[in-house]
Amino acid sequence: MVEALKWLPHYPDPQYQELRSALAAHHGVDRGAVLPGNGVAELLTWVGRDCALLDSPGVGLLTPAFGDYQRALASFGVEPTAWPLITPGGSVDELQPALFLSLHPGVSGVIVNNPHNPTGHLFTQTELLPLLDRFSLVVVDEAFMDFLPPGQDQSLVPWLKDYPNLVVLRSLTKFYTLPGLRIGYALAHPDRLRRWQSWRDPWPVNQLAVAAAMAAITDQGFQALTWQWLPPTRQALAVGVRAIPGLSPWPGAANYLLVQADQAVPPLQERLLREHQILIRDCLSFRELGDRYLRVAVRTTSENERLLTALTQIKAV
Repeated sequence: MVEALKWLPHYPDPQYQELRSALAAHHGVDRGAVLPGNGVAELLTWVGRDCALLDSPGVGLLTPAFGDYQRALASFGVEPTAWPLITPGGSVDELQPALFLSLHPGVSGVIVNNPHNPTGHLFTQTELLPLLDRFSLVVVDEAFMDFLPPGQDQSLVPWLKDYPNLVVLRSLTKFYTLPGLRIGYALAHPDRLRRWQSWRDPWPVNQLAVAAAMAAITDQGFQALTWQWLPPTRQALAVGVRAIPGLSPWPGAANYLLVQADQAVPPLQERLLREHQILIRDCLSFRELGDRYLRVAVRTTSENERLLTALTQIKAV
């Protein structure tokens, strides 16, 4: 990024050819199948516009869902059909990916998050591929897929060339910890991405974000280290949380854990912050979950142990 400072007096290439070529090589696709964006949030806006243009503009939305999906759809007057993955107050055993094809007949598009946010559940390619033969538009948000190494991930990128109705969204802000730079990209049929390009403002990605993205995707050492670190650290955190009475972590494949609590989370959240200077995320923004869920990030071993100690002390009172 420091080296890229010299380019700030100049506008970025509006076609982002160098970045698109790097991302295309990273995924083994054609450059025309890549469109960088100002984070996935910007690209979701064009998902919403595309959904509004469907012959039957009904869209199935896997819930609970990232709130920006509703924002993008509402921007173009699209009312999603809720596609419940879990029921309010449900247990770990009630995760039901088999519900995928039980949508209302009027639905012609679907949005799926994989690994799912906030549960962390990883859907298999076998579970998702039938959607491509049924729906006119299938959008798979793979913002957290980078946390799974090749051979374990369940990305649908290999099917892009066979399904022009498929859109895969990827983020560089999660795995590479770059949320402040706002950099993500869409992988889809070139015709669709050319249409999206015609809808949006020029230069949505700045020069520093371009430089950071190109450096990040080539950092194989960081990738391998993260893939080695995450599974045992996540498992240790899950075991520790499960040992605390009243807390039940959900199994997941991402860099966070969804935890079901036996009491309202906001008072617990407040005590953690006041007494231990630890802030956890409640799940009130996921309206289907209510107030008895929290989500915690998988952090360093010492930070995770600090969280577990604090939770144990609070729950023991």
